[in-house]
Order: sequence, then structure tokens, then C-alpha cells
Amino acid sequence: MTDDTKPGADAPGEAGGAVSEPAAGPAPDPPAAADAAPPKAAPPKPEPAAAARPKSEPAPPAKPAAAEAARQAPTAASAKPAAPEKPAKPAAAAKPAAAAKPRPKPKPKPPPEPPKGPPDPPPPEGMESPAAVAAVQEALPDAIEALSYWVGDWTLIVRRERLLDVLELLKTHEAAAFDYCSDVTATDWPPRERRFDLIYCLYSTRLRHRVRVKVRVGEDDAVESVTGLWPAANWLEREVFDQFGVNIVNHPDRRRILMPDEWQGHPQRKDYPLEGPGELLMENPQDWLRVRNLPDEAGTDREPGPDTEIE
Repeated sequence: MTDDTKPGADAPGEAGGAVSEPAAGPAPDPPAAADAAPPKAAPPKPEPAAAARPKSEPAPPAKPAAAEAARQAPTAASAKPAAPEKPAKPAAAAKPAAAAKPRPKPKPKPPPEPPKGPPDPPPPEGMESPAAVAAVQEALPDAIEALSYWVGDWTLIVRRERLLDVLELLKTHEAAAFDYCSDVTATDWPPRERRFDLIYCLYSTRLRHRVRVKVRVGEDDAVESVTGLWPAANWLEREVFDQFGVNIVNHPDRRRILMPDEWQGHPQRKDYPLEGPGELLMENPQDWLRVRNLPDEAGTDREPGPDTEIE
């Protein structure tokens, strides 16, 4: 018994011979739709609003918002009448607001008092005086009123009566040797009784050091000229006399150097008027020439020259 024939299997040729093939005919119908699984329904797509209308009817044009508002405005106005406007109250009837109290003005500060003089600070404690100053302190201790040191410069404030003694010592002493008087000037302090500070600036060309000598004088106090020690002080003292009116005596040629001889007052004084003396305030130079020539014309009879002619 071979593998091709198994028990229970119909062998070919058995039960009436060979198996006949089915006759050719139409194909059997497919299974009914009810038997098949129903397909999943897709969600419906939203149709545009325009699609609801038939294609034959065109969509109405959109109305502008401004035109729609203008169309509805008369309707709203006719529905509710506007309330009549109330007349405005006159301004006088309005209650005035409470006026703010003005703040009191602060009292003006009084002007500061004018300084009565320069500070003239003393030298720091423990600082030794230079040899020239020490020589004066040792030889003429009663002639020095005060000693000042400021920004590296030494100043001897001496008595007016001992001025020449101090200056002569500073010129002739070996430790001083101040052979050059570089400047003579003055400052004015009206509130002070001795209002002028007469200042001599000295320099030693050999030892190359400096010192200042200051003397305080009043308007009528006489100050001896130092032209006998330093001839170069001649014009410097004339300028001090001309601008400040310091009474320098025993001067070889004491007269004005900047202002005319007939000028009234001394321009560098702090109480001098800003516009000058009124009787000599002349804008026309010819008038000034006439005032200048009045003494000559009164004393001598001479023909008028080009300086005396007034047009």
C-alpha cells in the first residue's frame, strides 16, 4: 500500500469511475452586501454658505458698515426723541474755587560784610623762618608787627616808622642781600582805619630768594620814599601816589604818572565813583584840552596854538 492511497480517501476510479469535472456555466454570484462588513462612513464636509444657494442666484454684495450705520441712524432717532439740551449756567453762578494762600516770600539775605583786610595767615607751627627773615627778627624785633606765610612766600608786616630801617637791613645784610626792588604796589581796604597796605616786593639776584614787606598806612600818614635804597622805585612810588593817593614823602619827583595833573581823585581806590568825577567827565576831547590849558591861559598872554584852539 503506497502513500498515494490512504484509508478513507476516495481513490480515483472508485465509486463509479473517474470523477467528472463540473460543467462550464455562469460564475456564482458574490456574497450579498448584507453578509459583508459595512464600511466606515466618512464625516460630512461642511459646505460653504454660498453652496446652499443654487448657482443661478448670485450672492448679494456686502454692504459697507458706514452705509449700514447711516441707514439705521434715522430709525434710531425716530424711535426715541433726543432730550432738549439744558442751557449752560453763567460763569458768575459757578462757585469760585478756594484761592490758595500765597507762600510768604523769604526775607532777602543781608549782603555780606566787606572784608576788612587780607587774611595774612601766620606760618605753620614748627616751621623755621628763612635766614633773611630771621636776621630782621633778631636785629629789629620791635619793628615787626606780624609775620605771614602763604603759598611759599614770606611777608614781613612792619611798623610805618621803622620801614626804612627794615628795608635797609634786608638790602645790606649778608643773609638777605635783596639788591632788587621788583615792585611797589598797594591795596585798599576802606573799612579799616589804616586802609592801605603798601607792599614792597624784594628779590636777591645773588641768593635767588624773595620776600615781601608790607606796611599799613592811613590816608594822611606819611611814608618815606625808598628811592635812596633802590632808585628803580621812583616810578613805582609815583604810580602808588597817582592811583591810590598814598602820601609818599621825600620823593625826588612826586607827581602823577598815569592821570593828568588836574585829575581829581585816585582811580584805584574802592570808593572811587565808577564814572569818574562828574565835573571832569567829558566826552569831547576838545573840552578836556580847554580845561587843561586854563591855568596857562590865565597866567600868560600868548597866541593860541594848535592845542588851545577849540572849534
